[in-house]
Formats: sequence, structure tokens, C-alpha cells
Amino acid sequence: MPTPTLRPATEADAADVADLWHRGWHDAHPGHVPEGLSAARTLEAFRERAPLRVDDTTVAEVDGKVAGFVMVVGDEIEQVYVDAPHRGSGLAATLLDEAERQVAAGGHDEAWLAVVGGNARARRFYAARGWADGGDLPYEVSAGGTTYLSPCRRYVKRVA
Repeated sequence: MPTPTLRPATEADAADVADLWHRGWHDAHPGHVPEGLSAARTLEAFRERAPLRVDDTTVAEVDGKVAGFVMVVGDEIEQVYVDAPHRGSGLAATLLDEAERQVAAGGHDEAWLAVVGGNARARRFYAARGWADGGDLPYEVSAGGTTYLSPCRRYVKRVA
């Protein structure tokens, strides 16, 4: 894999981030979250959300195209997504390392993230990267004007 370039997202990246986020979310979540939530996670919904998150987002470019991204707010790593052609390439680890660095640079000793309990692939990835399963996390998610309770696990890692 060519070396990825990590950089802060710009408004011009929002559409690419939304498209990747939509594809990745639907790869990982159906069958593991409330049915109404899956239905509400339309491409249009992601295209509305992504521009609002530009300031929280770091993108990874490979060959000039957005291949993955992370979103960090405070001590939470909110999103980690890698486009399917780049999965298994090490890009997810590179993005997660960057997110951990950002949490530590923000003055936090510990980072946390929520992962849907049924997303075994992600849970194995986080465990392999030194993250600990901190237990059940009933995560409230708003979509399409409705609030859903998504069955998540809270993963934690010391970063400082």
C-alpha cells in the first residue's frame, strides 16, 4: 500500500467522508443495532452530518483520495472508518494511532470509544491494538428525529 497522508479534513472532503462513512457504517452495523436506526442511516443523512464534523475529522489520503478517517472529540474517538479496498493494509492502525495521539495532546490520560457489541471484526482490532473492553455501554443515538439505544461496548486505553 502506498504511504497514506494524514491531514485535517476540509470542507472539500465532506462528501467523500460522508460516502465512506455511509458504506462503512452499513458494512458493520446492520443486524447489530435497532432496525429503525439502520433505516435512518441513509446516504443523505451522512451527507448532512459530515460537513458538521469537519473540525473533528482527520482524513487519510492514499493516491490523492480519501481512504479513511477518524473523528475525535475530547477523550472520545467517535469514528474510525477505512474504505473497504484499504482494509487489512494497516491504515486503520495508522488512523487509530493518530486519534490516540490527538486525545493525549488534548490533555487526556485515557481515550475511549464505543463499538457495537456485534461488530466482532472491530472488537478484535481494538483488542489487538491494546484497547480493553470496559463493559456494556448503552449508547444513545439520534437519527431521523428518533433516539435509539444502541447496544455498545465501551473500550478504553491509556494514552498518556
